[in-house]
Amino acid sequence: MSQKKVDAYKQEKANRDKIIKREKRILMLEKLAAVVVCIAAVCWIGFSVYTKVNEGKEVVTQETVMDTTALDDYLAGLTSEE
Repeated sequence: MSQKKVDAYKQEKANRDKIIKREKRILMLEKLAAVVVCIAAVCWIGFSVYTKVNEGKEVVTQETVMDTTALDDYLAGLTSEE
C-alpha cells in the first residue's frame, strides 16, 4: 500500500465513530420521513373515501323544543328560601 492509502485508512479509522453515528442519524431521518409520507397518504386516502361515501347523503337536523318553566320556578324557589 502506498503512504497515501495508509494515511487515508488511518484518517477513516480515526473518524469511524463519527461516520457511523452520522450514517445512523441519516438512516433514522429517512425512515421517519418515509413513515410521515405513508401516514399522510393513508389519511388522504381515508379522507377521500369518506367524502365520496358521504357525498350523496342528506344531513338531517332535528330540532327539539323543551319547556323548562317548571325547572326554572323550582330553582328560583330554592334560591329565594335561602
